[in-house]
Amino acid sequence: MGIRRAKRDRYISGVCGGIARHFGWNSNAVRLVVVLLAVFIPGVSVIPAVIIYALLSFLLPEEDF
Repeated sequence: MGIRRAKRDRYISGVCGGIARHFGWNSNAVRLVVVLLAVFIPGVSVIPAVIIYALLSFLLPEEDF
């Protein structure tokens, strides 16, 4: 089926919730990891992370249910 954006477990567009659901992870943990990677990893800044998140929100289809 593939990764889909979450309809119910979302804060912005459901990307992190969809990734968490696909892999069976906690969605809050996925959100925390994404924020920590964007802020604290050298070479990765907030702007590319926001651009990647925006692209995923347009490219990933939304759940059907």
